[in-house]
Amino acid sequence: MDNQALNRIADALERMAPAPLAAPDFGAAPAYVWHVEPDRLEPVTQVNRVDLDLLVGINRSRDTLLDNTRRFATGFKANNALLWGARGMGKSSLVKAVHGTLQVDHQDLKLVELQREDMGSVARLLNHLRVAPHRFILFCDDLSFSHDDQHYKSLKAVLDGGIEGRPENVVFYATSNRRHLMPRDMIENERSSAINPSEAVEEKVSLSDRFGLWLGFHPCDQDEYLAMIDRYCKAYGVKVDADTLRAEAIEWQATRGARSGRVAWQFVVDLAGRSGVHIG
Repeated sequence: MDNQALNRIADALERMAPAPLAAPDFGAAPAYVWHVEPDRLEPVTQVNRVDLDLLVGINRSRDTLLDNTRRFATGFKANNALLWGARGMGKSSLVKAVHGTLQVDHQDLKLVELQREDMGSVARLLNHLRVAPHRFILFCDDLSFSHDDQHYKSLKAVLDGGIEGRPENVVFYATSNRRHLMPRDMIENERSSAINPSEAVEEKVSLSDRFGLWLGFHPCDQDEYLAMIDRYCKAYGVKVDADTLRAEAIEWQATRGARSGRVAWQFVVDLAGRSGVHIG
């Protein structure tokens, strides 16, 4: 094959290859979402979040994550954090609320959301964040791994960083319903069928050990549930007789078979609509 033919092949391959990601304008928005095929960081100018003061019943987790993130925002080292536990109790809301609170005084603190399905591309994302003159909370919501899922290997690039180390300007926050990021029955199944049960799932289970902070979220009781609703109503100006509010709130959670911050918010949305009140 002559050089002319080789040059034509090279030109064709170059046209087929995706263009490298241009350096994002991180001053354009407070938050970004990472997408692949092609790689890009989409700016999010209005983040869907609630004020930190509206998150009730999670004071210890709130204060711990806020302090950790404040240290990071001011240039100090901070721990990666795993927020795990009951559904609808404010795990992802807390991450976004903490960012929003601190971003007022620390404009270079950016939130970057990474989907679990795109974890395999995290090394490419880190390469872009590493060289940026900003500090980043890399956030993955609802993180978990199944039996044959290999994405957990990519997660190590975030938590440990390999030979380069995790970028100094990146901290990783994840939420999960599972403390060890994989179902308990899968852990037990692998242990029971392994030649060496103590090492069968050590690699996967040890992922959670790589988070410096474990923040647990537990189902709320009725008093906490009602306190959440009361806080929302006061914040958004929804005025209802106290006895009526209590009765309707209890009936609402009974029809859903659960109490949580999410259920409380859904009730307030319904109540505000019926009361003719616009809420954020």
